[in-house]
Amino acid sequence: MAALGISLSQLITQLVSFLILFFVLYKVMYGPVTRMLEARAQKIKDSLDAAENARKEAASSAERVEQELAVARQEGQKLIAEARQAAGNFRDQEEVRARRQADEILERARVEIQRERDAAVEEVRRQFAGLAIDAAERIVHRSLDEKAHAQLIDEVLREGLENRQN
Repeated sequence: MAALGISLSQLITQLVSFLILFFVLYKVMYGPVTRMLEARAQKIKDSLDAAENARKEAASSAERVEQELAVARQEGQKLIAEARQAAGNFRDQEEVRARRQADEILERARVEIQRERDAAVEEVRRQFAGLAIDAAERIVHRSLDEKAHAQLIDEVLREGLENRQN
């Protein structure tokens, strides 16, 4: 060893110095560095756990949102169906009401027409009765030959038409 330039006393001194330095570094540096590495590893593990939890929560939130959307769609479809049904019912009711009103109007018109027809017939009867009475009075005042009779009827009818037009 002497040929290598190493002496036993130097080797022991360096070995003791190395062990002291190793012990000091172990106590001073190794503990804090290991704690720092362990803390870093724990922080990374916690971050990974938090990320996993966040992913799971996001997935469950997405599922809840999808379920709520599905429920909302179903409710919306149900509301639309109810609205269509209500509109159909309203339309049917309005059609029935409109038909009923039309029938009432037609019935009133029929009654009014019948009343006017009856009034017109009654007026014609009164006028005819008046004409018949006038004709009878004139026939009694004149002779009853056929020519005079026809002339008298024509005259009464002409006067009746003139009175009617006035």
